[in-house]
Amino acid sequence: MLGKLLVRSQPCRLCSFRKMQSTPEYKPFLACCTFTTDRQSNKENIRTVEKLYKFSVDIRKIRRLKGWVLLEDETYVEEIATILQELGADETVIASVLERFPEAIVCSPAAVDTQRKLWQLVCKNEGELVKLIEQFPESFFAVKDQENLKLNIQFFQELGLKNVVISRFLTTASSIFHNPVENNKQMIRILQESYLNIGGLEANMKVWLLKLLSQNPFILLNSPTSIKETLEFLQEQGFTNSEILQLLSKLKGFLFQLCPRGIQNSISFSKTAFECSDHDLKQLILKCPALLYYSVPVLEERIQGLLKEGISIAQIRETPMVLELTPQIVQYRIRKLNSLGYRVKDGHLENLNGTKKEFEANFGKIQAKKGRPLFNPVAPLNVEE
Repeated sequence: MLGKLLVRSQPCRLCSFRKMQSTPEYKPFLACCTFTTDRQSNKENIRTVEKLYKFSVDIRKIRRLKGWVLLEDETYVEEIATILQELGADETVIASVLERFPEAIVCSPAAVDTQRKLWQLVCKNEGELVKLIEQFPESFFAVKDQENLKLNIQFFQELGLKNVVISRFLTTASSIFHNPVENNKQMIRILQESYLNIGGLEANMKVWLLKLLSQNPFILLNSPTSIKETLEFLQEQGFTNSEILQLLSKLKGFLFQLCPRGIQNSISFSKTAFECSDHDLKQLILKCPALLYYSVPVLEERIQGLLKEGISIAQIRETPMVLELTPQIVQYRIRKLNSLGYRVKDGHLENLNGTKKEFEANFGKIQAKKGRPLFNPVAPLNVEE
């Protein structure tokens, strides 16, 4: 039965190729930027090229990746470079930023200067801001919705999030700042109400909420309806309020990004694959919430990978957390353990499981134990007199 479930269909390569061929050339939209070039001429703006050379920018790299920037009539190379210089960026950093994100030179200097002031609200000094711009130029030069950006920064600060966390949001989850601040406030209220409705204590709510946002800020992009539907569905599946809180904690808020249909598909597949009752499956899910989070194709691939290594379904049921590992990681770890004579398929999977750091620590212990000579307390000592 499991063999049938683990068969995956392959996408049509011809369809994929046609899709790639029909994809138009991507040209990003940046608010407060001007695109004025007559594309028919297909001639580079000589002044732009000369100014970029002045700042030691690799023009060949820009031509290869974002050549359209060099065709624009109106650019602001010197103005953008000056803003970066005023923050303390040296020539190497400026060149790096303009090479990695050349669209910066078509952004309005006034908008970029406003962006600088907004990001400084959460950066402790200019040096930190320069490092963020160098690492995440695309996020910094996305100069749009700046009023939303300002209001959301203030809201997150009032909520109690530390500036270092908010700055991380700016670079890795910038889309949440494009939300109107009222939308984010509404989502926060929904999260707070949901936490209390499933038995969370009001005294712990702020800590829970801040931790949830720190782990998964994209939760703010959800709809209130989807959160309500997910919680109701889990309750219908027999999970108690305390168990749902446990799942929320382990899944770092990603639980709210799942839809009931996807959860149902994963539950149905897991129940059949592990040949277990509803109660036993619930215990497996509490041990390994990834059974809810991963899609059926991902679960199929990971179970199949374990079976190919000689690991049984019974072993997976005993240590379901091993499904959090990709087949490639599983293969690598099994080979390492095999090199010490440890056969995973003949024992439990605890030594295979865990983070990279945890695995390396366990491997080191097994290696040390393997190399330690056996000591016979009754054997005579060979001592030279």
